[in-house]
Amino acid sequence: MARKMFLNLPVKDLKKSIDFFTALGFSFDKDFTDENATCMIVGDDAFVMLLVEDFFTTFTQKSLCDASTHTEAIVALSTDSREEVDTLIEKALAAGATAGKEPMVEETGMYGRSFYDLDGHHWEVFHMDFSG
Repeated sequence: MARKMFLNLPVKDLKKSIDFFTALGFSFDKDFTDENATCMIVGDDAFVMLLVEDFFTTFTQKSLCDASTHTEAIVALSTDSREEVDTLIEKALAAGATAGKEPMVEETGMYGRSFYDLDGHHWEVFHMDFSG
């Protein structure tokens, strides 16, 4: 059985987050969207649940970290090309993200860039070139 992956992230303003990720080309499952949460479709078996902070806290006994000053996780997304990495990063920056680390170019054929979304969550976008 193939597993599905659901990443849950707290957000301050759900509408702004939906607008931000829509600008990056993501879509949302309307059946799992209300005033507290939305389900962002990343792939056939990968989803990101964006949950308003107050609603998010009902799922944990721990305090939320301030993602603008602390790293809670790095969410990594693969792409089909270096150009797609650059395109997605440029869309994110144009939609209000801040740039993450300097671009990563490795001898192994990996190329990556990163950004921080509107809530400070760290996203890494990368491409692995296995041709050489």
